[in-house]
Amino acid sequence: MKGLIVAAGYGSRFLPVTKTIPKEMLPILNIPSIEFIIKEFTDSGITDILIISSRRKKVLEDYFDREIELEWVFEREKDEKKLREIQPAKANVHFIRQQEMKGTGQALLLAKSFMGNDPFVVAYPDDIFLSDKPLAAQLIEKYRETQCTVLSTMHNPPDLNRYGVLALDEKGVFVRDIVEKPAKGQEPSQEASCGRYLYTPEIFEHLEADFKKHGQGEFFHISALKKLAEQNKVVFQAIDGIRLDTGDPKGYLRSILLYANEIPEYRAILAEFYRNNQF
Repeated sequence: MKGLIVAAGYGSRFLPVTKTIPKEMLPILNIPSIEFIIKEFTDSGITDILIISSRRKKVLEDYFDREIELEWVFEREKDEKKLREIQPAKANVHFIRQQEMKGTGQALLLAKSFMGNDPFVVAYPDDIFLSDKPLAAQLIEKYRETQCTVLSTMHNPPDLNRYGVLALDEKGVFVRDIVEKPAKGQEPSQEASCGRYLYTPEIFEHLEADFKKHGQGEFFHISALKKLAEQNKVVFQAIDGIRLDTGDPKGYLRSILLYANEIPEYRAILAEFYRNNQF
């Protein structure tokens, strides 16, 4: 099982900071957002990871390299804690650049030679999941049961109509379709797609066929996914855990607060702040 992180976008919702700092490096407290994805992957047994990047994001490559000078300083100081904190991920992290922002479908096609005939988990860094069992591991378990492409879903989120909602077969097992932002009362199910996918290598065949017919503009993966669904090759896994949506500044702020509230020392600071600041 391999991992893919799609991280080539401009991050324009976070300007001006994303003029020079990749959105994926914006921290949740002291941890860059992308580090949560890498940990989810490695905790799920995924150690071959490809990051789709762009020329403006060289700092991502630096982050996953060793920091020799700091290692030397902390070794001299015998500071084992800081040494552990700066160690790179226990994974083979590779990079490829998306030279033009042509959409998620084209980004997936860039990964074809890396993935080969292996299934792979795709993560979009806007979505971070906190759970006892990593979300990627949940998808892998489902794949081993079904040998199908697996979509992660949130069951009946409060803003269901903002998402792609799954249409399911009569037994509620196979995905038949994805309906984007359905009108209220027209939702085909209560399962909303979120930012993790486990694809079988069959996805590339459909992506390539669709891309040949694609004209101008961004190329997305949804059409290829729907073709797999028509063949009873797509299932879903409702997530067990907390979702942090870092896609815009408001969601990013909520994510920091949610994450801080999960850690006792920061939870105490939040409680003190709210006691002393009435709004």
